Amino acid sequence: MKKDNYKIILVAFLVLTFVACDDNLTISPEQAITTDMAIKTPSNIQKILNNAYGDARSSALYGGGIALASELLANDGDLYWDGTYVQPSQYDEKAILTDNSFVESMWLRAYKISNQTNVVLDNLAVFTNATDKDVAKGEAKFLRGLVYFDLVRLFGKPYVAGTANNQLGVPIILEPILDPAKITYPSRNTVDEVYKQVLADLKDAYTLLPATNGLYATKYSVAALLARVYLQQGDYVNARNMANIVITDSGSVLANSYSKVFNNSENSTEDLFAWQVSSQDASSNDYNVFWAGSDFGGRSGNPDISIENQHWDIYDDSNDQRSKFFYEADNWCTTKWKNQYGNIPFLRLAEMHLIRAESNFREGTPIGLSPLDDINLLRERATASLFNSVDLATILMERKRELSFEGFALFDAKRLKQNIGSLAYNANNLVLPIPLRERDVNKNLVQNDGY
Repeated sequence: MKKDNYKIILVAFLVLTFVACDDNLTISPEQAITTDMAIKTPSNIQKILNNAYGDARSSALYGGGIALASELLANDGDLYWDGTYVQPSQYDEKAILTDNSFVESMWLRAYKISNQTNVVLDNLAVFTNATDKDVAKGEAKFLRGLVYFDLVRLFGKPYVAGTANNQLGVPIILEPILDPAKITYPSRNTVDEVYKQVLADLKDAYTLLPATNGLYATKYSVAALLARVYLQQGDYVNARNMANIVITDSGSVLANSYSKVFNNSENSTEDLFAWQVSSQDASSNDYNVFWAGSDFGGRSGNPDISIENQHWDIYDDSNDQRSKFFYEADNWCTTKWKNQYGNIPFLRLAEMHLIRAESNFREGTPIGLSPLDDINLLRERATASLFNSVDLATILMERKRELSFEGFALFDAKRLKQNIGSLAYNANNLVLPIPLRERDVNKNLVQNDGY
């Protein structure tokens, strides 16, 4: 989203200035505000919420950092890392060190957002307009649910349907921290506990947010994210139902060609939620930085992540636009992230058709459309030949064709229990380490196995 844009143990502070007045030499900068003032008015609370959106869009998280980790950790020959940064090469080699600064930034930025949303949720009483209050509450819960969902997917072992899921997840922090003297040293919650919190936040957000909300999160953004969460849990009934609500009620439609889905300065017709990119923050668009050729904003690796011959094997029709959505620099680049200033699609309607198709197939139901019809809608849009029938393998391959390089690879491998090379889906080195700096100051944080 396009929103207004130090170290504490585990959680990062809000972007607020804390002013001490211990003696006459302490001079407050003219632009500084006290903590009390920062949470005193609806306008200021909205600014905190705006900053949370901006932090979510940062390169550490949804501006490319999470997708970078997911795609390289899941890489088994489709991609080649040609960059000079050590941190992503550790992802690709499945040999991540506990002081990996990319991992550290991901953790810190996510907990900063958690704290910001906690501040918003703790100070809703300042709102005098009930609608504004509900929207602020809904957006805060959407953002908090979002970051905890991805934290637990990255730093915890996979969720396994039908089990207790008592494996360690991440700490859940629901109280705001504005006073450094009140910093706590939380332990890790279980994966099950984190998922329950994610669902509680998102269900609340779904009831609170309106159907339209400008470029910000809406009821249908939340429904789409809920469909994604349920799919990750293997809850196909709820995944199907939420995806169907989005498809039938959101008013979004598939773009009429695959090329119109990406590299847009405005949201496409199928964007349920997209992170906005402007000339001011394009340099932190890590999708473009690592995936594009240098002539289009990427780094000198040209690109740092190139597409290997093995990837072409997933396409079954030479007329499929998705099989041609590449361009050649020194190596092959995906066209998805060619525009340095293009918005970043995050929740789009095509994913909902894929979730509904897979869930309907697994449940033997025809809610909305049959699995065959959902898959053929996407193939028709991509000018690929239509299928006469589908099975689970066909649906999953269509998902890979449609969503490649968008950050789904690791999470799909884990939920589908697919090995990555010689590594089992639940291998220790497919889970990120708890950052060293966090464990140095919080001895209650148990490190993941293998680190």
